[in-house]
Amino acid sequence: MATYDPFRDLDRLASSLLDTRRGPRRMPMDLYRDGDHYVLTADMPGIDPGSVDIDVDGQLLTIRAERSLSEGEGVKWITREREAASFLRQLNLGQGIDTERISASYGNGVLSVTIPVSEKAKPRKIEVSTDSSTPVIRAHESHESHESIDAA
Repeated sequence: MATYDPFRDLDRLASSLLDTRRGPRRMPMDLYRDGDHYVLTADMPGIDPGSVDIDVDGQLLTIRAERSLSEGEGVKWITREREAASFLRQLNLGQGIDTERISASYGNGVLSVTIPVSEKAKPRKIEVSTDSSTPVIRAHESHESHESIDAA
């Protein structure tokens, strides 16, 4: 259950007013596993989908995007809280990811990236075979305080 925290709102306002950096900004994202793939969703409101660039270099996934604002001629701004910005997010994918089948879509200001788990990394059952020449393990009770196992 969420509670209202006025200090959090004040901190957010102060951060936005005092934030003078002009470099790439981080985009908020969620990452979860759904069966045999991971899903990354990132908030990117106001981003032109044509500006979104996603690439994989080895095990490093990089997402870049640009938000530009129109500067309409003769426009008199009353308030302007949204700003043009570039966004950057990098993730180390680690082992067990099928980097060849990563896919992405963008809709309603949210980027969704599907990251499949490689076949080698998926859980699988190992069949146990038997051979008549393989020793059979038999257990028997001992009259001592511990049990022993003999190989026949």
